[in-house]
Amino acid sequence: MEILRKRNVWLILAFSILALLVMGYHPGIEDDGVYLSAVKGDLNPALYPHDSEFFRVQLQATLFDKWVAGFIHWTHIPVSITEFLWQFATIVLIIFGCWSLARCLFSDERAQWGGVAMVAAMMTLPVAGTALYLADQHLHPRNVSTAIILIAVSRIMSGKHWQAVPLLLLSVVLHPIMAVLGISFCLFLTAATLEPVHVWLRSLRDSLAAAVPLGWIFEPPTPVWRKALETRSYFFLYRWTWYEWLGALAPLFLFWLLWRIAEKRGETKLARFALAVFAYGVFQQVAAMIILASPGMVRITPMQPMRYLHLIYFFMALVAGCLLTKFVVKSSIWRWAAYLLVINAGMFATQRAMFASSEHLELPGLRTSNPWLQAFAWIRTNTPTDAYFAMDPNYLAAQGEDYHSFRALAERSQLADAIKDTAVVTQVPELGPTWERQVAAQAGWTHFTLADFERLKSEFGVNWVLVAYPQPAGLACRWHNSALSVCQIP
Repeated sequence: MEILRKRNVWLILAFSILALLVMGYHPGIEDDGVYLSAVKGDLNPALYPHDSEFFRVQLQATLFDKWVAGFIHWTHIPVSITEFLWQFATIVLIIFGCWSLARCLFSDERAQWGGVAMVAAMMTLPVAGTALYLADQHLHPRNVSTAIILIAVSRIMSGKHWQAVPLLLLSVVLHPIMAVLGISFCLFLTAATLEPVHVWLRSLRDSLAAAVPLGWIFEPPTPVWRKALETRSYFFLYRWTWYEWLGALAPLFLFWLLWRIAEKRGETKLARFALAVFAYGVFQQVAAMIILASPGMVRITPMQPMRYLHLIYFFMALVAGCLLTKFVVKSSIWRWAAYLLVINAGMFATQRAMFASSEHLELPGLRTSNPWLQAFAWIRTNTPTDAYFAMDPNYLAAQGEDYHSFRALAERSQLADAIKDTAVVTQVPELGPTWERQVAAQAGWTHFTLADFERLKSEFGVNWVLVAYPQPAGLACRWHNSALSVCQIP
């Protein structure tokens, strides 16, 4: 038994390493522009004297940044190494949670590991039209919360319901939105595993009746907030394409089908689990369609009710891998080799194409060939802590930038951008007027002259800029590479 446990540990670690190698590691990208900036701001309050509201206000409902900063303060491990270690630890927890759940659903050990292999390969699988992946390529509270929820689900399936309670409570303080969805599913799962179906259906009806929105939802939105909201098309379910709708509804049909088949085959645990996933999905889908079709509830749109698909896609990948291994791959070494090659190669190639200008694993201490990251590194070590930067408000989408956050990686304040900060405004409407004024002031950036930069300095106090090389005349530039210049405004 001891050998079996050790073997399982090694296999979990092996699939975790494989998952990391396939998905890549990119600190500071996308949402990490908020979370990593907050962590660094907690560790050094002197950072971000001009723009911290663009990441601090959004994080008031989570302890994630405080937890990471506290760990760094206590261990004295550098931020970059801490972020990587916790990202890998989170992947290990996700893999462990999936393996634990697979053991509850399938008695065939090969099927269990086949499901784990599928999840490890599909970490960056897009979730329908939600703009989410199964897991992000950087440390994200959603990754941690997902790992905890998966373990909680496995505890419920093992009949140890009360062990799930502290896990779900922990997920609440890390990522409240994902935690609420996880708790919702666990309630459906508990009902499906402990009560007769007719009683469970009555509880579903009662849950629908008890879902009373809070008053703030009905507050009238401002024009600026609506403008920010319109930049996020994935918020609007009724604008999704047909294939995004298919990605939302097909999994529900598949779990309904799995429920019926497993029930006929006498596979009670799998049938009950599939029933819980199907019922949870139907409930959440109906709720999302009602909410997103109601103009009076537009304020709840940024909560993205369709995020419920995130958990369902995890379950779909896990169960699909288990079934494929059980009935097709079986014990053949050659089939296993082909299976692993097929599911991993495509996802790896996709990630390399998405981050073509960056290293696949942006590990701590490694030098980068990305000109944007080179500029951020120079700024971080050679400009004053209170430097206030302006740059193209669409810089995140620039060729070769690969959506790396200036704030998180350069560790300096910047005027609001037109991409990531827009998402923050949808969550924090009071930032709307500031965001609109700053983005409007940077309109036409590619044609700016010295007079435009001086206007930004006079209006906002900006004293540094990151511009294309060669730079506009009149700027006092301190550094440049083949693509960018770091300059002071006279």
